[in-house]
Amino acid sequence: MSAEANTPIPSERAGHLLKVLIQRYVRDGMPVGSRTLSKDSGLDLSPATIRNVMSDLEEMGLVSAPHTSAGRVPTPKAYRLFVDTMVRFKKPMDNDLEKLRTQLGDSADDPDELISSVSKMLSEITSLAGIVTVPRGQTATLRQIEFLPLSDNRILVILVINDREVQNRILHVDREYSASELQHAANFINEHYAGAEMATLRERVVNDLERLRASMNQEMLDIVTVAQTAMEGVSNPDGEFVMAGETNLMDFEELSDISKLRRLFDAFSHKRMILDLLDRSIHASGVQVFIGEESGFRILDDVSVVAAPYHLEDDTIGVLGVIGPTRMAYDRVVPIVDLTSRLLGSALKQRS
Repeated sequence: MSAEANTPIPSERAGHLLKVLIQRYVRDGMPVGSRTLSKDSGLDLSPATIRNVMSDLEEMGLVSAPHTSAGRVPTPKAYRLFVDTMVRFKKPMDNDLEKLRTQLGDSADDPDELISSVSKMLSEITSLAGIVTVPRGQTATLRQIEFLPLSDNRILVILVINDREVQNRILHVDREYSASELQHAANFINEHYAGAEMATLRERVVNDLERLRASMNQEMLDIVTVAQTAMEGVSNPDGEFVMAGETNLMDFEELSDISKLRRLFDAFSHKRMILDLLDRSIHASGVQVFIGEESGFRILDDVSVVAAPYHLEDDTIGVLGVIGPTRMAYDRVVPIVDLTSRLLGSALKQRS
């Protein structure tokens, strides 16, 4: 969360007024005038003196005057300075901590539900959009496959992935297969492919079938070919994330413009953009804060992203965080994101 090298550093008095202005603007969302600053700052300064300081801060690019308002609002550069040097982070409230622990505990047995729950809880607690990437680095590996014949030309496929995860799929096939045929096919796959990565398994089966076609009877070829279908879509889950609470962003006046919201939701639908941004936090130490244009994507210039990696043992396997307006309560949001990343890592460790 380091500030940019060219970020100006105001004097102690100007810095104090800037901090007060940011805190007031984050709370109320309204431009802050000199009289309000004089009252809130606790400094014995005249409104004229405060106006002079505001003028200096404006020249430094730290505040701006929207429209014809006499009040000032902080710029993204001011938020960066605030996050890096001024903010005093608040310990998450006990009830927020309890919500997170309870929800993570209730969802611990189902990895998909766990990730979904975390994104929802981040959204609910912060009133922003919560986002969690699906765990990466955990290679999806086939341990065992079994087939059971069902009625109406259907087959139940039981896949054991990564020792513990069991996936069931029902396939509709062109003819009935006997239990004996299905057992032979399962034995063949388990003997030749148990321990193989799912991401490459289907291609390996295709290549091997071409090579073994002359020595394998048609029934065996047919059922192994059917098995390929069962294994489609079971691969490493890299490149996915779960997002919740996008509509919370409509409650912030600065994001409520329809054209802005449309651009922002378009950005969410372009997964690669969001993943590229989150990937910058995958090897970071602790929480990262991207404010406005720091994301590198013009479409995200009006928002901030607070993200932190989460771990399983010593391996970083994903990133979680929140997306909201640059006018967010960083003092509260940053510790919540940090705490949630730690709790999610603990919950995943209990599953392993």
